[in-house]
Amino acid sequence: MIAIGFDTSNYTTSVSYFSSNGFCNCSRLLPVKEGSLGLRQSDAVFHHTQSLPELSGRLFCDIDIRDVHVIGVSTKPRMVEGSYMPCFSVGYSHAKLLSEALKVPLVTCSHQQGHVAAAVYSAGRPELMDQLHLAWHLSGGTTELLLVEPDGKNVKCTKIGGTTDISAGQLIDRTGQLLQMQFPAGKQLDALSRQSINNDFFRVKCKDLSFSLSGVQNKVQQYFQKNPNPAETAGYALRSVCNAVFSVTQDAMKEYSGLPVVFSGGVASNSMLRSLLAPLQPVFATPEYSTDNALGVAIIAHRTLEG
Repeated sequence: MIAIGFDTSNYTTSVSYFSSNGFCNCSRLLPVKEGSLGLRQSDAVFHHTQSLPELSGRLFCDIDIRDVHVIGVSTKPRMVEGSYMPCFSVGYSHAKLLSEALKVPLVTCSHQQGHVAAAVYSAGRPELMDQLHLAWHLSGGTTELLLVEPDGKNVKCTKIGGTTDISAGQLIDRTGQLLQMQFPAGKQLDALSRQSINNDFFRVKCKDLSFSLSGVQNKVQQYFQKNPNPAETAGYALRSVCNAVFSVTQDAMKEYSGLPVVFSGGVASNSMLRSLLAPLQPVFATPEYSTDNALGVAIIAHRTLEG
């Protein structure tokens, strides 16, 4: 039995299938104009509409459509009141049409729930879907520490910490813009930071599992003005973010003793973050399933078929 998943987030079009015999994800970053820090929702909707038919065609080449028993789709960023982005309506319309054509159930979830599911499965820890745990959602739009509880075949994500203003991904992309990098800048900044020799960073104040990153952006700009070295600036920015996440993670592991900590979202693929957090024995998604994908959505849908 196969589950199909759709995820049309703010910057990536994704379609995936999942079964007990294997899985596949097809994704495409939405084009962003050079020098820009993102997309208008109307542009995101247009590009998703253009990309989904081709990506779906590629995915369906590998499966027998008669084996598809359920369709999953993310319909909002987070499963909280007021969470909404028009771009998710594109995935929903495709998923709804396919479920009705195939006469199979349609399962909805949030983009965040999909991230958690993809993270635990790709890390080889699928049992965490049925266990209480902590999870970071670190991305371009979200930096949240979550308490994740089983909720039927899905999970309930409750924010217990994270940033109080801009996200880690926003800081990274703004640093990338400062260094004249193409959006999104995560991978480029990660690679450049490995050339850094200094260990400078700005120590972010953390309180009640929360912290602010807007001040870090100012510190990064000042650092670059005094020392216009791209590699050192990249290292400074990333070390500042990573040390803040490390500090809060330590505090959370004390407060929620014994709970494993899962890392999901595009920023979770950063090599510096993975190295710094290693002593805490976190659960990291594989890099390709840290970034936006539809695999987690397909997994949640497939779980509804199980016993």
